[in-house]
Amino acid sequence: MKYIEVVAAIIRHKEKYLCVQRGVNKYPYISHKYEFPGGKIEKGESHQQALRREIQEELLMDIEVKEHLHTVEHRYPDFTIKMYAYLCTSANDEYTLTEHIHGLWLSKNELERLDWAAADIPIVQGIMRSKG
Repeated sequence: MKYIEVVAAIIRHKEKYLCVQRGVNKYPYISHKYEFPGGKIEKGESHQQALRREIQEELLMDIEVKEHLHTVEHRYPDFTIKMYAYLCTSANDEYTLTEHIHGLWLSKNELERLDWAAADIPIVQGIMRSKG
């Protein structure tokens, strides 16, 4: 089974979190699901470098990577993913979608209303339990 390591940016701006929706995917169980943006770590990259690169590519947005929040390992039917989630901040809330079909800023209490990719659910639950 394919094993993938990725990073995810939990981008926070003025008490809201950026949530992005995937388009159609070859795996129907992640098509149209919401996720935290990010992607694969390239050879020789640190997690922080990968996050800044991925967010610039996907959202044309500059972020500051803060602390590591959570690591999730999840087995989907066709692959296993290990996702390192980091709290990130941005100087503003402007972004341009280059890969996703929808994006929105939500407060932590609104996060559970979205249809999340399974690997992102533990991160959502952690944010909702947090005091920040």
